[in-house]
Amino acid sequence: MFRLFPFLLLLSTEALADERTFWRQAREGVEGYSAVVGVETNKLIQATGSQWLYIRNELIAGTGAWVLALTVFALACFYLIRGKVCLTEPRSGEMIERWNKKERWLHFYTATLFIILAITGLSLLFGRSLIIDWVGHEAFANYAEYAKIIHNYAGPLFSVGLVLMGLIWFEDNKFRKIDGLWFRQLGGFIGNKHPSAGRMNGGEKAWFWLLMTAGFLVTVTGLNLDFPNLEQYRLVMQISHIIHSVAALLLIVGALAHIYIGTIGTEGALEGMITGKVDKTWAKQHHDLWLETLEKQSSTTCGERKHTTESISQNKSETLLKKS
Repeated sequence: MFRLFPFLLLLSTEALADERTFWRQAREGVEGYSAVVGVETNKLIQATGSQWLYIRNELIAGTGAWVLALTVFALACFYLIRGKVCLTEPRSGEMIERWNKKERWLHFYTATLFIILAITGLSLLFGRSLIIDWVGHEAFANYAEYAKIIHNYAGPLFSVGLVLMGLIWFEDNKFRKIDGLWFRQLGGFIGNKHPSAGRMNGGEKAWFWLLMTAGFLVTVTGLNLDFPNLEQYRLVMQISHIIHSVAALLLIVGALAHIYIGTIGTEGALEGMITGKVDKTWAKQHHDLWLETLEKQSSTTCGERKHTTESISQNKSETLLKKS
């Protein structure tokens, strides 16, 4: 009996060494055999999974929370110090169409989906670290299940609005030399100067292009994450998730500034988006070059209409003279 001890000890040592080798190779991503057919089904452990988890939970969620909090704090401080940018002259009572009905509906459609995506996305990103402590695991699990479904379906719908915005407002948002002056004067938010601007000022153009570029990244990576059944590699899914989260956080920061300026930050801005019309005084103060263009077009149209009317009258007169 005692003679078997060394043999059993040797077997147990070899078995332990084999087990350690097995788990080391599994962590290194060494491929084995699996009866399940599919991409990476022969890998027991995906080596970069822990790295992705660290980037998501520590770098993106941790840094993102501070960036969002500082953005809200900075906007609040700016409002308390600067206040609302009011009109420097009395309203004229003459209203000018700034946004037509289709543009307003497209804006509200895309903005509503953006808010839904921001709320559901942030709650999923910060859920484990913030929300669970308030509502408990079970309540958050029930909410997260529905939030994920809503987020996944709202994303493709949002991309439709994004594409339409790009097509409709592309021409108005091309950067021009005058936009440099707008940025140098900080858009008139600091001081009493109101820099010249066309239909879109420099800030609106910056937001548009952030929306187009970061929105494109969010859309492409979001669609990739929506359809894991397309057999993407896990590393591709992890990179997509990182890009998706960072781009979405940038969009939310930009949206907070955009919402601030368009609501409590500027007198008459929200009114213009709701009704589609702005007072002539507002247009002159914030978008004087656009107003000048409209007035030139109006005068040209009136001149053409007058010329056409005179021609018709002259033709009628000539016809009557011939008949007489």
